[in-house]
Amino acid sequence: MLELQGIDVAYGAIRAVKGVSLRVNAGEVVTIIGANGAGKSTLLRGIAGLEPLAGGRVLFEGADCSRMPVHARVGLGVALAPEGRGVFADQTVRNNLMLGAYLIRKDKQQVEYRIEREFARFPRLKERRDQPAGTLSGGEQQMLAISRALMSDPKLLLLDEPSLGLAPQITADIFRSIRRLRESGVTIVLVEQMANQALAVSDRAYVLETGSMQLEGTGKELLNNPLVRAAYLGGH
Repeated sequence: MLELQGIDVAYGAIRAVKGVSLRVNAGEVVTIIGANGAGKSTLLRGIAGLEPLAGGRVLFEGADCSRMPVHARVGLGVALAPEGRGVFADQTVRNNLMLGAYLIRKDKQQVEYRIEREFARFPRLKERRDQPAGTLSGGEQQMLAISRALMSDPKLLLLDEPSLGLAPQITADIFRSIRRLRESGVTIVLVEQMANQALAVSDRAYVLETGSMQLEGTGKELLNNPLVRAAYLGGH
């Protein structure tokens, strides 16, 4: 479904992502782990089109979308739930969801169907449908960020640090949601600092260090890799 061919992303003279290549097959959960500042979020933003590429190609279902604008990639089936949630704080939960369906905004029936689908996925959002998003808890805002991305019916969901700053119970809820999304057929690329949990739900994973891919394998292989355990999983 997704193939990166030696992509570079730069901020001025600083190359934040350097020659990264990876693949994601339909139906997989693929996790990218690495230290803070390794370039993980920048990589996802490059895939989504929020950061221009300095080199390389992004292929989605065989089509080169390296120079496509963000909305065109959403139309193809790529959606990002960003780090920090990025909800519109002064807008209601319902309005945030409607913004996620902007490309189909004229199809009122389909928009309503998708809103109700997301309320069924996260019942707490339904309870708070008329509240400003800025009044939600961190966990509820994360649910909203994921649901807003899903409002475009993506084939590929990019999840950037979904557990960041959340209590353990809410983190467990988020990972249960990731498993259910995978079971429903959504392909997921996950950036996550809770590496144990992320690798446990992953088919395959990559290790990113200072902008470069250093290691890849199945989730289980990297969970059991002594170097990965020492660096990212609190092991020895």
